[in-house]
Amino acid sequence: MHIALILSQPPGYSETFFKSKIKGLQDAGYLVSLFVQKDDPTFNACRVFKLPKVYKHPIVQALAYLWIILSLVPYVKRVIRFIKLEHGSKRKKTQIFKNIYTNASLLKSNVDWLHFGFATLALQHEHVAKAIEAKMAVSLRGFDIAIYPLKHPFCYERLWLQVDKVHTISNDLLDCAYNDGLSKSTNVEKITPAISTVLFDSSAITKNFSITSTKIITVGRLHWKKGIIDMLEALFILKKKHIDFEYQIIGDGEQKEEILFAIHQLRLEKEVSLLGVKTPKEVKELMDASNIYLQYSQSEGFCNAVLEAQAMGLLCIVSDAEGLSENIIDSKTGWVVPKRQPKLLAKTLESVIAQDDVIKSQFSERAKARVQHQFTLQQQQAKFVEFYKD
Repeated sequence: MHIALILSQPPGYSETFFKSKIKGLQDAGYLVSLFVQKDDPTFNACRVFKLPKVYKHPIVQALAYLWIILSLVPYVKRVIRFIKLEHGSKRKKTQIFKNIYTNASLLKSNVDWLHFGFATLALQHEHVAKAIEAKMAVSLRGFDIAIYPLKHPFCYERLWLQVDKVHTISNDLLDCAYNDGLSKSTNVEKITPAISTVLFDSSAITKNFSITSTKIITVGRLHWKKGIIDMLEALFILKKKHIDFEYQIIGDGEQKEEILFAIHQLRLEKEVSLLGVKTPKEVKELMDASNIYLQYSQSEGFCNAVLEAQAMGLLCIVSDAEGLSENIIDSKTGWVVPKRQPKLLAKTLESVIAQDDVIKSQFSERAKARVQHQFTLQQQQAKFVEFYKD
């Protein structure tokens, strides 16, 4: 079986979920090809094909279009089917011609499945699978289904009519899709993210919660949806109560300037550090030196970093955004706090810090055991192998 995975670019160092999926499918005997808009010559896990580039200069674009059309001559039957499907969905002629160009690499491919790694990547590609007589799958991962449709209502109407199978990483994201028009009769499978329980393993170590200063950590892109400003406001409340803590944020992003200003405005310069991007090994070492993990996101598909923190035995406090309330079992393996309520988050933090060390250790051990048993890469790989057999 030949699986084509469509992404914007090859998986980066932190996108272990795509890398492990590719390896698992290959180990099961599947042929995997990656179709991307932007290539990375260092990626060599599977064969990579680039989708046609759109040029700003009209003459260059016209020449590129002519070359693509000539390359599609041997596939004229597929192109005709594609045009009929596009026309049947009442797409404008100008957009159809653009879509022939941007979908050329896919129209020439001989695959059994086209799997779009995010729902947004399937836009303008909805009819390719039927044109080449393949099946189409799409993954729901977070922003693509929880936020993007808010800005672009009914954007997935064509997609829902054409998709053969939907992969979701959480029940909440699936509910978002249903609310956006996905039929409940659609073939759906939930496969959650997973982590390397070999790398992030502290099963032989009992976390020490008796130290005086509480060390808190967050891993994630510096983006508004991660709720970092809310976390800083909660920590400011703790500081006013003279609770001793250190807070480290691993990651980088477009909100860095706003976060730096908030740290200054809240007078948290001594307590809060922005560490930038770190390797998985460095993340593990920093988690190992921490007590509490915070992920108070406004929107979050599931979050691998929370799984990693649990595997390392940290006490995890998260928001109720999408998949986080499935990632953590509230009041058993961690604490789930309604999002966008910094005062409530501060109250929860204070309560967790004040907990008896024995209680903290119980939460830590339950979290470690759950991740070790339910969120391994091997389990995820096996589920994806079965995913394409339907």
